[in-house]
Amino acid sequence: MSRALAVFTLLAVTMTAGPVFAEEVGCVSTNIRMLGLANDKVCIDSFRDPKVDGVVCHVSRAKTGGVKGAIGVAEDTSDASIACRQIGPITIKGDLKDGEDVFRENRSWLFKKLQVVRFFDKPNNTLVYLSYSDKLVDGSPKNAISTIPIMPWATH
Repeated sequence: MSRALAVFTLLAVTMTAGPVFAEEVGCVSTNIRMLGLANDKVCIDSFRDPKVDGVVCHVSRAKTGGVKGAIGVAEDTSDASIACRQIGPITIKGDLKDGEDVFRENRSWLFKKLQVVRFFDKPNNTLVYLSYSDKLVDGSPKNAISTIPIMPWATH
């Protein structure tokens, strides 16, 4: 009975929403699927860091189409790219913890996630955002970073 409870708890935690909701910017088709099924795509989303005002990040990643993609059981690849920029005065709200989640998205119906975590490089006064994919059994070393030096924001 305790093993079933552990599996249920793991599923519940895995299926919960990540720390931030993203807004879709757009998608392009990369592979046309026959029979009117969903195409494979590369999609771009934007999100803001919940603890740092004045920062926006854009993440691009592959989405698998076809029958499995259409019904939500496809496992997407671990490929992703990230770009974060200062878009206003930077205000840090609370303590920043290195490796703290700022974005998470399921990449398969069960155990694979795309994550973005933040680090604060204090000696260089720079925010560092790392995107990577993890999987319960076999993670991927594919990753990307984006850095934002914290600079004064000019006001006119």
